[in-house]
Amino acid sequence: MNIGLIGSGGREHALCKALHKSKKVDGIFCFPGNAGTSELATNIDVDILNFKKILFFIKLYRIDLIIVGPEEPLVKGIVNFLKKNKIKVFGPNKYAAKLEGSKAFMKNLCLKNNIPTARFKICNNKKQVREFLNKCEFPIVVKADGLAAGKGVTICETKKKALDTSFEIIEGKFKSSNKLILEEFLVGEEASYFLIVDDKNFKFFGTAQDHKRVFEKDKGPNTGGMGAYSPAPIIDKFLEKKILSKIIKPTILALKKKKNPYNGFLYVGLMIKNNEPYLIEYNVRMGDPECQVILPRLKTDFFKIVNASIKNKLYKTKIEWRKDKSMTIVICSKGYPGKYKKNKVIKNLNKINLSQKDFLYHAGTKHVDGKIISYGGRVLNITSTGNNFFKIRRNILSIIKKLNWKDGFYRKDIGWKVIDKL
Repeated sequence: MNIGLIGSGGREHALCKALHKSKKVDGIFCFPGNAGTSELATNIDVDILNFKKILFFIKLYRIDLIIVGPEEPLVKGIVNFLKKNKIKVFGPNKYAAKLEGSKAFMKNLCLKNNIPTARFKICNNKKQVREFLNKCEFPIVVKADGLAAGKGVTICETKKKALDTSFEIIEGKFKSSNKLILEEFLVGEEASYFLIVDDKNFKFFGTAQDHKRVFEKDKGPNTGGMGAYSPAPIIDKFLEKKILSKIIKPTILALKKKKNPYNGFLYVGLMIKNNEPYLIEYNVRMGDPECQVILPRLKTDFFKIVNASIKNKLYKTKIEWRKDKSMTIVICSKGYPGKYKKNKVIKNLNKINLSQKDFLYHAGTKHVDGKIISYGGRVLNITSTGNNFFKIRRNILSIIKKLNWKDGFYRKDIGWKVIDKL
């Protein structure tokens, strides 16, 4: 079977590697892919929002199934478009994708279905913002309603910061929407719970904790993710039951009632406060870099799981996991998440010797004139597995040191919360 994979990040390279291991997969085609996927698949240089062009290549290369990696094409309706053209596709439809595409939609769904989440106010103009901020406590969280590439959430310690951040959104900082959410700041520990969902059932697909802030000890502005580890130690069986009964099941049921059942990956972003789960956000795809720590722990053929989901036969599929822990550290272009330079040569990739428990995932990279160059903010992911988070991190840092990429930077403290408890 020929598989098409949409996206170009570290997540897509991880998905590509998982698919490549399956005996059921004949060929992989990445739209547009990166330097890493080109070693396993055929990269097709196409805009991921040009659905008609993607369809052309699907037919040209006789691709049997499409897996959508990033959120934007999902929110823009690629699943609806491909299904209309009788193409099998793994991912939620446009309506269900609003769980991530509109934070206002997600918050209102929580309100209507008694799903625990932080208190909030949806604002469309400056007057509403001022009125709410005049009577609220700080810090407060300001969230852009639409997609913002992981940069639409700001924790504001003061009223001035909240006003400035809110007004930037209203004035069009993010093209996806000028609507925003003012949200109660919850104190607790963040964790992520992942599922694969079809029309009839859902299956657990791992837990993880990531580091969104750019600087060590989780300081500085939010990013798409600087690193992650799996499993999330904070989520035990008792807490998992609460997550399923209070958050996941009501959400899936609510979408079914709207005759838009959820299909695909579902990423549940949580805040754990006093051993109670609160929904922070939904993502309608695998996380990045969470995908890069979850898939190395997967024993079951990944393609088998996806294919079962598309056929609504997840209930027949047993998903097995390795006992190993996993961690990834993201190497970024200097300046990220602000302005950064592209087209910087990465010279020492051939000097990295990886064991069977180590993984190199390309993110923002390209092949140009026989060289691998940086082409994004997040450039490479170094992932490793083992039985101890401290030893795993030490191993990753030793690999990065050998890479010695002068134009990049990374956090050395990924997993500090769990490691400091050891």
